Amino acid sequence: MAAKKKAAKKPAKKAAKKPVKKAAKKAAKPKVKRKPNAAFMKPVTPSEKLAAVIGPNPRPRTAITKDLWAYIKKNGLQDKKNKRMINADDKLKAVFNGKSQVSMFEMTKLVSKHLK
Repeated sequence: MAAKKKAAKKPAKKAAKKPVKKAAKKAAKPKVKRKPNAAFMKPVTPSEKLAAVIGPNPRPRTAITKDLWAYIKKNGLQDKKNKRMINADDKLKAVFNGKSQVSMFEMTKLVSKHLK
């Protein structure tokens, strides 16, 4: 019987590392403070139905939306399971054309009809 030849274990070759290319850095643009859109900042007057909810004073659309959300949160009118839905009380039903529940996106569409 011939003696078994032991194969000399060769160390595994390491994969050659490829040089990593560095991405060219783009020059950072200087930050410019955005100007508010004049259409949003123009004071608008709410209708009588909407004024019952947020008050009769003319103010920008952004302030009206904030006031409306403050009313919704204060009275707990957001749906518990689906926070995107608003459950209307008697005052909001008049603004929402008699609908008892609307989405937050539909709400802004319906409210815009009550602004002059």
